[in-house]
Amino acid sequence: MAKLAPSALTLLGLASGATAIRFAMEANFKLAVAAVVAAMLFDMLDGRVARKLGADTRFGAQLDSLADLVSFGVAPAVIAYTWSLSRMGEGGWVAAVIFCICAAIRLARFNIQAARDEGATEANPYFTGLPTPAAACVMLLPLLISFQFDHGDFQNPLFACALVAATSILMVSRLPTPSIKYMHVQRQHRFLIALLVACIAGLMVMWPWATLTIGLIAYLATIPIGILAAGDLREASGPRT
Repeated sequence: MAKLAPSALTLLGLASGATAIRFAMEANFKLAVAAVVAAMLFDMLDGRVARKLGADTRFGAQLDSLADLVSFGVAPAVIAYTWSLSRMGEGGWVAAVIFCICAAIRLARFNIQAARDEGATEANPYFTGLPTPAAACVMLLPLLISFQFDHGDFQNPLFACALVAATSILMVSRLPTPSIKYMHVQRQHRFLIALLVACIAGLMVMWPWATLTIGLIAYLATIPIGILAAGDLREASGPRT
């Protein structure tokens, strides 16, 4: 039964993504964003639990990608459409569909790379392109800001379209992005990391939207640093034969 735990977490993530779509259709955007965040937490846990239990399977990998497409492809697109893009009519719907298509391409390519051991590894801890959970966060960033500041500019459909274009290009690009999965913490630093995680959890309880906003901006800031670090890593490893 323990071997079923990763798939159960994946399905909980799928359920969270589907619930986010429902909340978006009801114009309950705070709960919609919260549901996507819950899906991200389940997405982080299922892989870790699978590795701890030795339950990594092809079935689990495929199920995870299907859940990700709903939670981080369809759900953010529907949220963005109902919140802002719908003001552009058919053009806004096309933008939402483009985001879904690029998320599907990103996930399909990741599955192929993982099967060929071309994805992120301990020696090369970088994904190819922007992961779909990160792309979903970028799509939801204007909502996070609007929850804190009552400013109509964040709901501008042109701004939402610009985010769709940027995230869609990044998802299907070949740019290296950091993978937390293979970034190990040295033993002497684990207590500090645990303390930091506890502090972040406390901040999430007190100021959830501000904490998520700052965390997302900090992650986006690591992308150019990751690109430079990945380039240095390739140069250090030398040309492949």
